[in-house]
Amino acid sequence: QDTRLRPVELNHVIKLLEDSDSVNLEKEQLKTLKKVVKHFENGLPLKDLAQIIEILNLCAEKINEQEAFTEPLCELIKLCGLPFQKKKLSDEVSYSVAVSKSIAQLGYLMRVPSSQVRIQICKCVVSFYNMQLPRKLLSGYQPTSANYKIQMAELGGLAETLVLSLALVENRLTEKLWVLKALQHLSSSGVNCRLMLKARAASRLCLYLNDVDPSGQLVFRSSEILWNLLENTSKEEVVNQLSSLECVHALKEVFVDHLMRGFRHYDRQLRNDLLVIATLVAENPEAPMLESGFSKLLIVLATFTEVKIPSPLVKGLKLTYCYEDFEMKKLLFNVIGVLAKDPRAIQLLRENDVMPALLYYVKPNQKPGFHDWSAAQYEELQLHAIAILASVAPLLVDKYLSCQANTLLLVFLEWCIGQDPFLGQGNSFHGTGGRGNKLAQMRYSLRVLRSVVSLYDDAVNLNLFDQGAISQLLDILKYAANKSKEKEDAILLEIQADILFLLSVLCENDLHRKELFSYEGLDILIPFIQMDPKKLSSGLGHNCLFFSALDCLWSCVIGCNIAEDYFLEKQGIFLLLDLLALKQRNLCNMILGILVEFCDNPKTTSHISTWRGEKEQTAAKLLIELWRQEELELGVKRDPCGRIVDMKSPIAGRFQRQQEVIPMPANCPSFAIREISENIRAKIYSLLCKLGFENLPGLSAKDFVTLAIIRRYIDFKVGEVWNELCEEIKEEFRPVMSDEEALKVISAVSEDAGRMVAALQTEVLESQHHQEIQEEEKTYTKIQAVHKQREMVNKSWENFLTRTSNYEALKKAKRLQEKSIEASRSKSKTQNGAFHSTDIKGLSTTIGSGRLVTVESTPPQLIGKPLPITDLALRK
Repeated sequence: QDTRLRPVELNHVIKLLEDSDSVNLEKEQLKTLKKVVKHFENGLPLKDLAQIIEILNLCAEKINEQEAFTEPLCELIKLCGLPFQKKKLSDEVSYSVAVSKSIAQLGYLMRVPSSQVRIQICKCVVSFYNMQLPRKLLSGYQPTSANYKIQMAELGGLAETLVLSLALVENRLTEKLWVLKALQHLSSSGVNCRLMLKARAASRLCLYLNDVDPSGQLVFRSSEILWNLLENTSKEEVVNQLSSLECVHALKEVFVDHLMRGFRHYDRQLRNDLLVIATLVAENPEAPMLESGFSKLLIVLATFTEVKIPSPLVKGLKLTYCYEDFEMKKLLFNVIGVLAKDPRAIQLLRENDVMPALLYYVKPNQKPGFHDWSAAQYEELQLHAIAILASVAPLLVDKYLSCQANTLLLVFLEWCIGQDPFLGQGNSFHGTGGRGNKLAQMRYSLRVLRSVVSLYDDAVNLNLFDQGAISQLLDILKYAANKSKEKEDAILLEIQADILFLLSVLCENDLHRKELFSYEGLDILIPFIQMDPKKLSSGLGHNCLFFSALDCLWSCVIGCNIAEDYFLEKQGIFLLLDLLALKQRNLCNMILGILVEFCDNPKTTSHISTWRGEKEQTAAKLLIELWRQEELELGVKRDPCGRIVDMKSPIAGRFQRQQEVIPMPANCPSFAIREISENIRAKIYSLLCKLGFENLPGLSAKDFVTLAIIRRYIDFKVGEVWNELCEEIKEEFRPVMSDEEALKVISAVSEDAGRMVAALQTEVLESQHHQEIQEEEKTYTKIQAVHKQREMVNKSWENFLTRTSNYEALKKAKRLQEKSIEASRSKSKTQNGAFHSTDIKGLSTTIGSGRLVTVESTPPQLIGKPLPITDLALRK
């Protein structure tokens, strides 16, 4: 028998509940509701859900006056926790809007002032995530998919409604815990987390953290929801909600409570979770961490075991060496690094001896004793402390010096390259690459030195130099370079780059320190400059190392004659020019700057002039090619031959021409001035000035055309500045007649200079064209002479053939020969002189007679093929 309730009957139930006029109607209504519950005990069909929710709302309205409706209402809500049932596969999509609104209505039922109803709603929501199939399905129906209700809850905004309902259960612990449990499940979804954040869930939950709760579930569930909010939504927005003074106070109190009274493993874990949330809040500069006293508490907690200063904040507190306390110690170190970014917290760091506490770990690793950190834990704390020291040391320079931190660090670095048998575990973030060695300790110690040296504080750098830092750093650099030859990795490259930076800062502007660096330092430095350029794009850090080497060269060598001469002896200028010849834009600027500085040494120019690149390229030609490449990138106007096109702005680039003139104060450089430092043309001009613009070898006419522009670079730049000045004056006010005439004259001078250079360029090109024509004529003359010689040879051969084949021609040739011989004889005859005949009697040859006879055969080119190989030919 089919006992299903038809829609008509559900409508009857709704009308019955809406009717309030009949006597004794309550019993009938309750009886009918029980039938509805009994009928749908295995699940609600999707098509009937909207009417069931309407029945729920009617019951909720009656509870205020008739408590008897509480039980059927709870039973109906419980049915909503069962899987919905569908007839067709498409029903889930077809009824999605209606279902999402129905589930949203469950959240609105939290307004019912009944603890039983509210708890049942939360249980229903929790059941969405622990779905169990009913024992029996309606005929022809099947359950919806497992995640269907979860998706509909997201679509209906149930999470936001439940967050808002927290205000209704503020003073009811049991109900509040159930709401938190439901929210804990809902917060596993990013969509729900965003809805909860919209209702300011983070701040609401934080304010409840200190409510009385013997079970401890309140803090646990609230912290879990906060974690989900941080992971699934915008961390900044969550932190902003937690950054009110009330929330920070609540966080502080609950953290202290778990710190002082928590003794279970679970309590320590929860304490650490709260500390992480507090750290994230501390990263917000607007958070009142100082005002609440939370910052001071965290700093004292981080250092009280190292400096042993009594403080009421940690009175009676003793850390164990369990894993949770170890994690808290690392988190507290991390908090110091976060607070160090806030200028207001610097005084707290100074007053609470953070510097001595961190320096406590700057010492060689020793075997831990009983009841102490394990070797791996101590190493991790040590590296973490030194890493935080790199952030704190620049803020507390006075404390840094008073604690003799430079000495401690140098001694520690000496241990790092020593033969001590210690081997790092390398099993932490800061210990990366340090397994089986001391590279991690070396890396972070050098970072500390780099952070304080980069302040360019004379007291710090002098103290470091007095400790013998230069020679020690060179030893460490040599050690790292040798290690790098075995196996290059990012950590070794970083170590070498940091040492080169330290040497650069220490030796800059100090001649004595440069002399100490000179010989040994250059022997180590030059191999870095000889690095294969292909490695610069490896991604390991060769790029940083190479530029650090160039910077070290600039700071530690230039200005010291001893070091400069040794660098020249090592053919260093040739190395720099070889690198310059690669024409890599990221290298050219720095290398050109170094070469310009080196040219103050009179020996440098001869090295530059001697250098030859590929295809015998000279330094001057290379510089001119770099100039043309730079102008091409800047978009400077030039004709196809490289001549000046714009006489008013001969060297202005595309971007410079597009700039509008804006009146600026006198102490602000104009665009024409700033442009000098933004490209390499000024450096090329300076180098060519050192080399001279005359008698430069290896240049073509095109190079001379470009050289004419380079030679007048300063004049053109001055003209640009005057043009800007004229435009600024016209923008601000109208000049008087005399000033206007003066400006016109100045502008005309600049344009005349451009015309003069253009005329010189044209003259060079015409001269080159004339020279090419002359060379072409000489070439044609040579070709004509060759052709004439060939014609004479051919004619001689034809005469020879004629004489051999025509007897009359032979006799004619003989007569001409005799006549020529006779004409060549002297006219005056000597007396009694012997007469010698030119003929040999009995000789039958067709050529002139002589002691030797050369027989010429027919050339191969005339017969079209080579001579046959015969015995006669072989004998010949």
